[in-house]
Amino acid sequence: MPGALVFTVDTSTATRARPISLAEAGLRERSDLQEWVLAHPEILGPGVKVVAFEFDRWQGTQSGDRERDRLDVLGLDTDGRLVVAELKRDRAPSTVHMQAISYAAMTSRFTEEALLEHYVAFRRRTDRDIDEDSARAELADHAGELDVEVLRQPRIVLVAGDFPTTVTASVVWLTEMGLNITMQRVQAYRVFDDRTIITVSQLFPVPDVEDFTVSPQRAQAQAVDAKRRQAREKSTVLRLVAAGAIPDGTPLALRPTTEVDEQARQQLLDWVAEEPSRGRARWFNRRRDPIRWEHDGQSYRPSPLIASMLTEAAGITRSVRGPSWWVLPDGRDLPTVAGSVPTGRFDWSDLHRAMGAIPAGRWTTYGELAKVVGTAAQPLGQHIAGCPDCPNAQRVLGADGRVRPNFAWSDPDEHRTPEEVLRSEGVLLQAGYAADSQRLNATDLQALPE
Repeated sequence: MPGALVFTVDTSTATRARPISLAEAGLRERSDLQEWVLAHPEILGPGVKVVAFEFDRWQGTQSGDRERDRLDVLGLDTDGRLVVAELKRDRAPSTVHMQAISYAAMTSRFTEEALLEHYVAFRRRTDRDIDEDSARAELADHAGELDVEVLRQPRIVLVAGDFPTTVTASVVWLTEMGLNITMQRVQAYRVFDDRTIITVSQLFPVPDVEDFTVSPQRAQAQAVDAKRRQAREKSTVLRLVAAGAIPDGTPLALRPTTEVDEQARQQLLDWVAEEPSRGRARWFNRRRDPIRWEHDGQSYRPSPLIASMLTEAAGITRSVRGPSWWVLPDGRDLPTVAGSVPTGRFDWSDLHRAMGAIPAGRWTTYGELAKVVGTAAQPLGQHIAGCPDCPNAQRVLGADGRVRPNFAWSDPDEHRTPEEVLRSEGVLLQAGYAADSQRLNATDLQALPE
């Protein structure tokens, strides 16, 4: 942290380490600082997987030419959120936050397929034989089912040796406005005459007081994240219960994930070691509270149980993707089992009712419907594409408000385009994009009469 004192100690003698710039240490921005982040992505925060670096494959919105801006590191956290990292060796320029915001805006348009393409290219730098299926499985193991709505809200990490006060003030204000921005300070020290050590500390938000300093807008954003976590948990649980993929009474074991840092994971494991029943549970096919915790014999949803255990064991309060923390005897976690459930076995009756309730002149997205019926957007879209019983299919659009390119009518006698039908129903379309004011989110859909 700024003003931190670092000492080398020889028995009772403490010698203060001399702070130096990274340039004085002979370290370079791209070949050194970037390599540290690639080798230790925890510098960007707990649970971050690097998916691309020195990324410059932007596509211009007008001419189609690639933009020449280069994003230093792009990561993906365990929530399925993109992490845009901007690295500066020493003092960051006064525009570093604006540059990062531009990159975040461009990456916010990534689809799951685009992200997979870039991740495959990144992985092939070290494993030339990796294929798309293996890369997709790695991303799924790390972040579960990707949600395009979450991908549209990257968080930003600025890493530098120092920051101008103008940048710090701007970041504080942007955070109060709801953006998720972290500032990491890298400091080099000269010790034992010629050795160099590096410290990395979170300058903002201050970790220990973040919960007391965030604005109402930031708190709102955190509440949205929590709702998304709940939706993803609901998706996993409902798919497992609907398919009966796990027999009642199947034992589950606790396996901490990288959603929290190593210290918190170790504290949790130590807490479980004191009473092993804390790390054991059993699965029961109930939509509500499917996990019976052996420690107290009570039934819980996966995520609140893990959050409670973390608070008790490590004194931290945060939401997590609980299903990923519980594994079957064969080592598979709950989302992995849910992902292997054939979509044809899912009960789509709730989807049919929800689509039938969408009124003329309104529209929604595959992602919002997926939250309502308890599945993911991709299998839901696949079902609608081949389902003759899904009403009002033209009223379900992509997250960008456009009709999907592969849309096809189930009625062979319907020859109008879906855009023509939407306009006739009162939906306002401009350049193919539906008016956002007519969009229904998951809460709106749940409030509609059947």
